[in-house]
Amino acid sequence: MKTSDFDYDLPEELIAQTPIEPRDHSRLLVYDRLSKKVEHKHFYDVADYLKAGDVLVVNETKVIPARLYGKKRETGTDFEFLLLKRSALDTWDVIMRPGKKLKPGGYVDFGDDLCAKLLCKKEDGVCEVAFEYEGVFEDVLERYGNMPLPPYITQRLEKKERYQTVYAKEDGSAAAPTAGLHFTPALLKKLEDKGVILVKILLHVGLGTFRPMKEETVENHVMHSEYYSVSEDAARAINAAKREGRRVIAVGTTSVRTLESAARDGLVQAGSADTDIFIYPGYAWQVVDALITNFHLPKSTLVMLVSAFCGREETLDLYQQAVEMKYRFFSFGDSMLIL
Repeated sequence: MKTSDFDYDLPEELIAQTPIEPRDHSRLLVYDRLSKKVEHKHFYDVADYLKAGDVLVVNETKVIPARLYGKKRETGTDFEFLLLKRSALDTWDVIMRPGKKLKPGGYVDFGDDLCAKLLCKKEDGVCEVAFEYEGVFEDVLERYGNMPLPPYITQRLEKKERYQTVYAKEDGSAAAPTAGLHFTPALLKKLEDKGVILVKILLHVGLGTFRPMKEETVENHVMHSEYYSVSEDAARAINAAKREGRRVIAVGTTSVRTLESAARDGLVQAGSADTDIFIYPGYAWQVVDALITNFHLPKSTLVMLVSAFCGREETLDLYQQAVEMKYRFFSFGDSMLIL
């Protein structure tokens, strides 16, 4: 397969710059893979398609203010850091710009009580740095850090919490699991009252979100690893549904990647690990029965994942319909429910 097989035309004006208020008033394209039926709804209508006994799996990762702006100590050169993954208490993998302007041992200052020393440079522009600070790192980061909005969002975000899901709990992501941004506490309560079982798992979103496909051949692409965790309770609830023929509905591609990474012989294993799973057409699904997802960038691994779930031609046709009907795309955009 060619990466270009997953391309589509998207007018720039359809890239959502701001989130919809209220959260659940975004639009929802519903696609039934069996009947091929397409419906156009709003996200609050998702309750009409879920039923008692369904297991709704969400990613409770929390976005950290992972973008830092500082200056090289010796020259005052401006630097931007994007925190990706914590490897030790004070050591992080980061993307650093401009990367060629700092050598190992060099310092970047972000404020009077926060600086970083470059330890080494890795592959794909990733660097390992050690932070030096006073107090608690999370508190210092909250003061100096900025929310790591994707580069296609050029407007200022008025409220930081709008780039968090309402159930975000565990700090660690460099980007939001955006399919979950549409849920409100009231909608979750409505689903719970209906008998839908909410299950929380964890995947910290990392470098893969920011890296475009470089390979012309899909099969040659290598995903960067991300940390995930599935609790015993979560695995038990998901596996009970699988054994009893009830649906497991994944909210977002991060939940998909977690579930399928933890699967063995069609059941989910509790535990924590790093995953570099790459899901594209031809993948043999083990756990996920339905998917809630946003509209993703052309030629991205996320479009390939959705194509693996409902077919490449079907996916591109749905995207074309969404373009024609002026759906809003990407992180703050509208959503799809694929049954």
